[in-house]
Amino acid sequence: QVRLVESGGGLVQAGGSLRLSCAASGSIFSINAMGWYRQAPGKQRELVATITSGGSTNYADSLKGRFTISRDNAKNTVYLQMNSLKPEDTAVYYCNAGVYLSSNYDGYWGQGTQVTVSS
Repeated sequence: QVRLVESGGGLVQAGGSLRLSCAASGSIFSINAMGWYRQAPGKQRELVATITSGGSTNYADSLKGRFTISRDNAKNTVYLQMNSLKPEDTAVYYCNAGVYLSSNYDGYWGQGTQVTVSS
C-alpha cells in the first residue's frame, strides 16, 4: 500500500508565499511522475504542475512564474513553492504520484491540504 501525505497548507495574505510538501511512503519500487492539483469550491480539480523522475516539469499556463515544483527522489517527496499568492489560489491542493510497486503501476492521491489566501 502507498500513502501520500501533504503538508504546508494554511492561511496567508495576498502576496505571500507557502511551500507545500508531499511525502510518499509504503511498498514503493520507484515513482514516475509526481504532481500537484487543486480544487476550489464549486470547481473541478485542475492541474497545477507535474514533474517527472528526471526533473522535467509542466505547469498550468496561468501559474507559470509564480509556482515552482521540485522533488527529492531519495525522499520520495515533491514540493510546491507558491509565491505572490492571490485570493483565487484558494483551494484544496492535492498531491498525485504514479508509483511502481513490485508487480504493477498505479496512481495515488493524497488527502489534500487547504490553502487559503486572504485579500
